[in-house]
Amino acid sequence: MKLTSYTNYAMRSLQLAAIKSPNLVRVDDVAQIHNLSRPHIMKIVHELGKAGYLETVRGRGGGFRLARDPRDIIVGDVVRITEGPLDVVECFNPEKNSCPLIGICILSRKMQEATAAFMAVLDDLTIADIAANKGQLLDRIAPLEFPPMGKVPQ
Repeated sequence: MKLTSYTNYAMRSLQLAAIKSPNLVRVDDVAQIHNLSRPHIMKIVHELGKAGYLETVRGRGGGFRLARDPRDIIVGDVVRITEGPLDVVECFNPEKNSCPLIGICILSRKMQEATAAFMAVLDDLTIADIAANKGQLLDRIAPLEFPPMGKVPQ
């Protein structure tokens, strides 16, 4: 199972908002820390804002922060929003299925079980959990956030 980078950076944006709380996080900070394009992060932040996970503040000095308590943001829910249906194999989607083995295939059934188990783990994980080691996370991103003069992060 592989999630998209979009989902990964949605999680990273939520995680950063949690460790910087109650302060605002700038889109530019996320882009710099993770070496991503600003428009990519803007799209993610916009979607997370529409979904009610982030509060966005426009204008000079703006940014974003968590709109909910991090203990109330379930990672599995965010994955469902950013990934859409997790059709690991074609036969998961009845509209696109062309497999003649539907309904009798043990492999398909086991793939569905594996996907459900994967999501069960993510449903038991919150943004608070992935931000619990706040000190270590802040120490790790500090050089990326504030590189020495004349140095550009790689």
